[in-house]
Amino acid sequence: MIHYLVYMIPPIVLMMWAQWRVKSAYAAAQQIPAPLSGAAAARHILDSAGLNDVAIEQIPGELTDHYDPREKVLRLSTPVYNSRTIAAVGIAAHESGHALQDARDYIPLTIRNAVVPVANFGGGAGIWMIILGASLLHSYMLVMAGIALFSVTVFFQVVNLPVEFDASNRAKAQLVQLGIIDQEGLVQVRSVLNAAA
Repeated sequence: MIHYLVYMIPPIVLMMWAQWRVKSAYAAAQQIPAPLSGAAAARHILDSAGLNDVAIEQIPGELTDHYDPREKVLRLSTPVYNSRTIAAVGIAAHESGHALQDARDYIPLTIRNAVVPVANFGGGAGIWMIILGASLLHSYMLVMAGIALFSVTVFFQVVNLPVEFDASNRAKAQLVQLGIIDQEGLVQVRSVLNAAA
């Protein structure tokens, strides 16, 4: 049963590599100044799209930024909300891209939002079921149930990719179109958003 845990090593290594890539791209882009703060850039993008009803809130943490489609609120972490850097502007624009998707009834976003609760449960519970079934309880059925539950998380990630790429594409287009960044800044924004995707 322990060989099941061997299958978990590549995804864990991939996850660690992805987190390192995001943090290093973000750190590099934090060193480059931008004309607006993340909050101001997001407000400009939202207002230009006629989304004056979408609120922007500051939240604690780092890289905790997200758009809440139920409450129509863009939540930006303190560094993104306040900083006038390419990293802050890029992340704020990306999250604004999700608000634009929501306003345009982007179907993959609707599917993603429906799957999120199941995926959140499936990822955590599935891993524990695999570990317990393989190492402590020696239960093939528990391992298989854990794999099935974890598969929901994999499906979520597959559905999530086009949503994230589309939000990033919308963000890059808006940043340039509205004159928030120039072509040089776009290269750095692209680096941060590609790493995040």
